[in-house]
Amino acid sequence: MNIIIVCYPTYGGSGVLATELGHKLAEFGHKIHFVAYKKPVRLKLIDNKVLFHKVNVPFYPLFNFQPYELALSSKIVEISENNKIDLIHVHYAIPHAYAAYMAKEMLKTKNIDLPIVTTLHGTDITLVGKHPFYRRAVKFSIQNSDVVTSVSENLKKDTMDFFNIDKEIKVIPNFIDIDRFKQKNENCNQDDKIIISHVSNFRPVKNIRILMSIIAKLKRKNLFFNLIGEGPELDLAKSFVEKNKINNIKFHGNTDKIEEILCSTDIFLLPSKKESFGLAALEAMASKCALVTSNCGGLPELNIDNQTGYLVGVNNENKYIEKITDLISDKSKLEKFKISSFKRAKLFDIDTVVPIYENIYRGLLK
Repeated sequence: MNIIIVCYPTYGGSGVLATELGHKLAEFGHKIHFVAYKKPVRLKLIDNKVLFHKVNVPFYPLFNFQPYELALSSKIVEISENNKIDLIHVHYAIPHAYAAYMAKEMLKTKNIDLPIVTTLHGTDITLVGKHPFYRRAVKFSIQNSDVVTSVSENLKKDTMDFFNIDKEIKVIPNFIDIDRFKQKNENCNQDDKIIISHVSNFRPVKNIRILMSIIAKLKRKNLFFNLIGEGPELDLAKSFVEKNKINNIKFHGNTDKIEEILCSTDIFLLPSKKESFGLAALEAMASKCALVTSNCGGLPELNIDNQTGYLVGVNNENKYIEKITDLISDKSKLEKFKISSFKRAKLFDIDTVVPIYENIYRGLLK
């Protein structure tokens, strides 16, 4: 198959999942055309198998905001005309699903009819999509996709309830390459300290203020904290560390060494206000980390309370500290949770999940 994948090129979960999906589909013999305004951070180009097409948005003083959706839909049309594309798979509803629909309508005038698969990832529905300025366009895009998938049951329910969708939504969870993590685990340097890590894009929805308050109150000599990622509240986190003179912490920014950092981590901390799946948490599980996460969104579908870690009420700061302290104090329980985490992560292996997408594609082309 010749497949267009449209995604955001940033470190967020939707872009990572789309990139890894494309790589694996190429391994299966398909040709993948990635489309975005810049090359996705984890994308590896493979001659004649994985290609990248940049969307250029020319600047015109007339526009306060440059019309990215128009440039994206035009690029999809151009690629489709020149490469005998079979289908379009868009990740994140806004604006990708809407742009794909416009491209599909333009292509129909040339007797090309391409099916659209839309994968919903989270804030495209739970945050941005609920805004009254976008709601109708989001619902229209979902309704007019040929197949709609969601990364969790929770996100599916939120979408069906809020938008009153009468279209089937298939739940296909996020995935990881368990072999890649297994190799890192086997060659990992362990430290005598208890290491707690957090990975996110440092947006307010990740509950960064609560995260930093928890870190400040966990005053133990044998602890070390890794904070990975960048985003709008990163400076806030760094200022907090400086103000409170926290020395047992390192900010790694956006790094391609995530697996190396996680494999030496004992506890993964994710106090998000909303998390439709939690790909970073799954990567931590594949790295044999015990989880302490909020109980919101799709996290309870991933993190099984008192088995792979603990689930805590979103803003219950004292409970986070209590659960982390419990694991620090009971090394046998910590080790048990770490082993259970890795076992559960195997259920979300890339070789299990990607064929589900492949079967959907084949069904659309019959």
